Amino acid sequence: MFLSTFDIFKIGIGPSSSHTMGPMVAAARFLDELRRAAPPEGTRLRASLHGSLAFTGKGHATDRAVILGLLGFLPDTIDPDRAEAQEAALRSARTIALPGLPVLAFRPDEDLVFDYGPPLPGHANGLVLTALRPDGEPLMSRTYYSIGGGFVRTAEELAADRAQDGAAPAAGPASPGYPFPFTSAVEMLAMGAASGESIASMKRANETLAHGAALDDRLDAVWAAMDGCVERGLRQEGILPGGLSVRRRASDIHRQLLSESGANRSQPHVVNDWIATYAMAVNEENAAGGRVVTSPTNGAAGVVPAVIRYYRDHCNGATHEGIRDFLLVAAAIGGLIKHNASISGAEVGCQGEVGSASAMAAAGLCAALGGTNEQIENAAEIALEHHLGMTCDPAKGLVQVPCIERNGLGAIKAVSAASLALRGDGQHFMPLDNCIETMRQTGIDMNLKYKETSTGGLAVNLPEC
Repeated sequence: MFLSTFDIFKIGIGPSSSHTMGPMVAAARFLDELRRAAPPEGTRLRASLHGSLAFTGKGHATDRAVILGLLGFLPDTIDPDRAEAQEAALRSARTIALPGLPVLAFRPDEDLVFDYGPPLPGHANGLVLTALRPDGEPLMSRTYYSIGGGFVRTAEELAADRAQDGAAPAAGPASPGYPFPFTSAVEMLAMGAASGESIASMKRANETLAHGAALDDRLDAVWAAMDGCVERGLRQEGILPGGLSVRRRASDIHRQLLSESGANRSQPHVVNDWIATYAMAVNEENAAGGRVVTSPTNGAAGVVPAVIRYYRDHCNGATHEGIRDFLLVAAAIGGLIKHNASISGAEVGCQGEVGSASAMAAAGLCAALGGTNEQIENAAEIALEHHLGMTCDPAKGLVQVPCIERNGLGAIKAVSAASLALRGDGQHFMPLDNCIETMRQTGIDMNLKYKETSTGGLAVNLPEC
């Protein structure tokens, strides 16, 4: 199965691709299947959240995401005002009325359960949706797994994926029938060497087969959404929701940076502040539930846009075509990581989110700046290697502390990794594939409390009030 650039970069809403977007998609899928089952009048819906979806679901608004999905909303098209009104109406009436279905009973305070027991066997992010007949007997029940980046699989689909791909989660980055069906960095480099094509051009060839003449318009739409998110984040001020009283800082830092521009009084390392501020702007928007692009997840959504902004606004010779190549190459690397390891913080920790994003951004920047295929692979490896072992330990289950700053540092590491790779010839000791496998193994060994449960790490070592 072909994993497209637009699977890696999905336009949606915050604060989490796995805990917000995924459950919303799962609930909408359940409704579609329920329509085919022709439920009788008086059917009642129930939902239970398991594993990380339970432990950090309140902070990630997972309960609200399920409700909105059951109301027929999807992350990429949701109208926030209409969603808020319909959610309020549901909580009051405790029923759902949708085209093609009888009026369904659903009482969020009783029928949406946070199950804090052991996670379901398929993945750390599990969700069970059930339709009950009027007599209380089950009509239909489905188990869904939100496997990171907004990807959703039923229990049956996940089992089939793993039977086909061994231990690898979900579908690979390309399939036979596409011009360049690479599933590892070694294959990617070998195909590039044999064809004389760059990674960007190979990825473009695969995408053109899938999306045709619309490819560039779709790439431009992804970048426009990313850039728009940066701009909104640089304008907004105030306190982020959730109870931690975290103050938005990107706007204030940005004003400081603008006031220093051309004044010949800033330190040379101030460019790092620009990079970090772009990333923080995105993740502050994500934390506030704004519109973001999974890159490859919401929790890591600031890294790639920040590095593209750095390329566009600060690098010599930046072009719009360079931005398109950046996105294609970043998606190619993200696809390799997802296929051979994971991009889910609940599965492998934040190394799979910000670590993956940093590797993607490093590769994309290296490509945009004219790097060879070997230098691009080296850049991705450097960035990923220096995020290995990073835990996912959000305070109060919110994508705020340490997530917002962590995106800033991930973006800075990406730029440094690309720069180091461009100073070499692409030859290096640790191959990217080995680094990805190390991340997978590290994730397996990582204690559950450090994998997006908010039961360990920074999440429990909070200041006493």
